[in-house]
Amino acid sequence: MAKLQDMFTQARRGQSGGGIGFLGKSRTESRPHAAALVVEFPEVTAGSAEAALKAGADGLLFTWNGRDSALLDRLKSEIDSARASNEDVLCGLHISGGLDKLDHASLGKIKESGIQYIVLPFDAPAHLLAVAAKDLEKVVTVPARTEEMYPLFIRNLASLDGIAATLLDFQFTRPLAAMTIEEVLSYHAIREATRHPAFIAVPQDIGEADAYTLRVLGVQAVILRASSAEEETRQQVRSLRKLLEQLYQEEKENEDASASSLRRS
Repeated sequence: MAKLQDMFTQARRGQSGGGIGFLGKSRTESRPHAAALVVEFPEVTAGSAEAALKAGADGLLFTWNGRDSALLDRLKSEIDSARASNEDVLCGLHISGGLDKLDHASLGKIKESGIQYIVLPFDAPAHLLAVAAKDLEKVVTVPARTEEMYPLFIRNLASLDGIAATLLDFQFTRPLAAMTIEEVLSYHAIREATRHPAFIAVPQDIGEADAYTLRVLGVQAVILRASSAEEETRQQVRSLRKLLEQLYQEEKENEDASASSLRRS
């Protein structure tokens, strides 16, 4: 299992190109980047997922209201198509409704659609964390709150089994680059209290200064919401991927310089 952790690790490791085995598929070269890049699709449109992967996405996330069962069939077709391009891609489902009707059987149907992790809201029924669903990991959305004791309260999340990661639901009303040190510290108090790998949603128009703030925030994956226009989504994915690669490279150079300085001293 632990597919999410594999995605987080692989993003920072990268991979070389070339074939896999004597007759294996060719593998696209992937440069290391600071965080995994996941594209979220509010609607299922044929070919969009594959296009996002070719542009540089590491993972896919689809949304479901919990009622439209036909969507799961459409999802399977889209995910199968995407995996023809990248057989290792990790696919998730952001569930926004119908949570009281989710059970072992419905989670099994979700998994059969090709989904490997689900994102649950903070007010989802707690029993879902205990429902055994092989190869289906669970991500819990953690809202941002300003109460002084909130980080201590959130720390209890670590005592619950069945959580593979968190989605930090911080509603940014300003560019990331406008965050103050105080705001970053408030974020970190919640981020560190969860004690789980973290996703965070980023704006579609993220720029270089925003990316440096991402580095300060320290997350394992970023979620970019797909635009209604496929070409626009591809451009946004390429741009964000380039920024994440740049962040990793600068981080690595700083680490190497620090290590070299320590050896000389």
